[in-house]
Amino acid sequence: MEKLKIAFYWAASCGGCEIAVLDVNEKILDVVAKADIVFWPVAIDIKYKDVEAMPDKSIDACFFNGAIRTEENERIAKLLREKSKILVAFGSCACDGCVKGLANLWNKETIFQRAYFETPSTKNPELVTPQTSVSVKEGELELPEFYDTVKTLAQTVDVDYFISGCPPPISCIIQVFEGFISGNLPPKGSSFLPNKSICDECPREKKEHSITEIKRIYEIEDDFKTCFWDQQVICMGPATRAGCGAQCPKVNIPCTGCGGPGPRVADQGAAMISAMASIATDPSVIEQVVDPIGTFYKYSLANSILRRKVIK
Repeated sequence: MEKLKIAFYWAASCGGCEIAVLDVNEKILDVVAKADIVFWPVAIDIKYKDVEAMPDKSIDACFFNGAIRTEENERIAKLLREKSKILVAFGSCACDGCVKGLANLWNKETIFQRAYFETPSTKNPELVTPQTSVSVKEGELELPEFYDTVKTLAQTVDVDYFISGCPPPISCIIQVFEGFISGNLPPKGSSFLPNKSICDECPREKKEHSITEIKRIYEIEDDFKTCFWDQQVICMGPATRAGCGAQCPKVNIPCTGCGGPGPRVADQGAAMISAMASIATDPSVIEQVVDPIGTFYKYSLANSILRRKVIK
């Protein structure tokens, strides 16, 4: 029987999802026994022209990690959609924009201004910024266009399945691979993370929540067993999809929300702000949050109702 064909691609991301693929350890042998990797730029020598030459829908499944930050990211997303039967948004950057999405608080002009002119370590007297095309004696050099707005994969092309997380939980990655190999896949549009929140996985004792002030994690002496909310510390668990086994709370770190919006949550940040307001003793408590966007939309701004800051 002909082996299945799979592809991996890395767009605007940190590369952690690529490492997570290998963190399935010996399970990767089950994958390569049933499937050939036909495109994985980080691991094998293959060019875009090779993918362009492939027949449409000849790739059985493509695992696409990273947000859409540049013209190249968008072009390859559309190319891989044409060539793949199944396209999986793999990791928080592809699903929700992740930390890259916080760049939507600015635009291209202000980002370049900061990166190439203002940073203390930058010496750029000629005020040079990246250009899409530059002529040099050796010929024409090209760079992909840098977009104003970071987008998710699903805001760019049609996506079949989602597996968020920064990176996705290993157990869920294994579930994706096993489902792909066996053909036993959920309905289109499904997430491979459990249909519950981090709080459902967290072993910390939940009391009757009531917050009178906001504290940072370093300002408390954690008792290692009580819910962070009962210790006046913000934890994104109530609005975040489960799957990681509440790894961060188990090692005394509040959830920061990398699993993306929880079940039936349209906007992760808005849901968390609403939950916080419902247990605050005074509306002014919310004003104590040092960085509201970074706290409530750290991983999901690009996929939220807000999407980006309007810059006039």
